[in-house]
Amino acid sequence: MNTLAGKVAIVTGGGSGIGRATALLFAREGAKVVVADIDADGAAATAAEIGADGLAVPADVSDPADCERVVKSAVDGFGRLDVLFNNAGIIRRTTVLDLDAGEWDRVMAVNVRSVFLMCKYAIPAMTEGGSIVNTGSGWGLKGGGNAISYCASKAAVVNMTRALAIDHARDGIRVNSVNPGDTDTPMLREEARQLREDWAAFAADAADRPMGRAGSPEEIAQAVLFLASDASSYVTGSALVVDGGGLA
Repeated sequence: MNTLAGKVAIVTGGGSGIGRATALLFAREGAKVVVADIDADGAAATAAEIGADGLAVPADVSDPADCERVVKSAVDGFGRLDVLFNNAGIIRRTTVLDLDAGEWDRVMAVNVRSVFLMCKYAIPAMTEGGSIVNTGSGWGLKGGGNAISYCASKAAVVNMTRALAIDHARDGIRVNSVNPGDTDTPMLREEARQLREDWAAFAADAADRPMGRAGSPEEIAQAVLFLASDASSYVTGSALVVDGGGLA
């Protein structure tokens, strides 16, 4: 439908899961897409599937120089920047007693610091306005077990999103968060591994919600597209929950 025709987007964590599905959807909707990921091969594979309108930029988005380079790559490569999807994230499934300070710092760096840094460099490049979408979580809106650092980080993302929306509405920049429930991604399988749980049992637990199943990356991508596009032109500061009714 070309809802992003003429737009340039950055997707962090675009090498797999929700990021990859969103990068591919953005491209199908007419955008040129910079795919940033610490996994260089994953970023390259996503960009290659997009084709000439895709650009892979290997980057650690907890590093200021890398974030600045990602934004510069978008502007230098495609001439502008309209959409930023801050999606890179990691999870550690532990209680406070089993989490060391280094692990806490890494979760905060990837999940929170990266959003701050990417916005810091992207907002000045959005000279014609734009849309920023940050990946929160259902666990950014309520607590969850054995995930203290993840819950804290995603709550920070949700409220940072609101603050950014207030600060930059007059710049023509909308800022919203998408908050998925359990989604069938490599991260979900990593959670099962960390908890030493059988995947089939873990997946069944993830499906325990009104709609009776986990989400797909493509379904989350559709919600991100809505927030990124002009279809949500009067939406900013919102926390859109996409979780099959789990929080309800």
